Amino acid sequence: MREKIFCAYCGGKLISKMREDRKRLVCSSCGQIVYENPIPATAAVVLDDKNRILLVKRGVEPCRGGWSLPGGFAEIDETIEEAALRELAEETGIKGKIVRLIGVYSQPSPQYKNVLLVGYLVKALSSNLSPSDDAVELRFFDKDSLPDVCFEGHRRFIEASLGVKPRGKY
Repeated sequence: MREKIFCAYCGGKLISKMREDRKRLVCSSCGQIVYENPIPATAAVVLDDKNRILLVKRGVEPCRGGWSLPGGFAEIDETIEEAALRELAEETGIKGKIVRLIGVYSQPSPQYKNVLLVGYLVKALSSNLSPSDDAVELRFFDKDSLPDVCFEGHRRFIEASLGVKPRGKY
């Protein structure tokens, strides 16, 4: 994992110091504390009229070639709900409407240290399945024939929605 080295405000070297009862990165020049927070991400559970779940075969790391829920990182200028619907449309071509919050899961990440994953049940408003460059394949799966699913948070959201927890990695 890559570590931060320089202050984003003044360019000074970051050093590790005890601040607010924990070790934190602090700028040696301006004294700014660097708060490292979980990265917000979303996952959408989309069920078809046969109660099958939509999964995406990933075209990017982590877990390239593995199956996951459609989703991704929230941008600074959008709500987490907007991020879920944007990522769904980008990865699958489906426009959707959020039905309800499934849950929130804090997932360790080798790349980002910690991802705060927010899962939504989403109703598809269109059926134009079209994988993006992030996804190499899209498919609806019956709960009895789920493939291994990347990411523990995604498996938890599937379990909360279908009552069965798929096997998986990560």
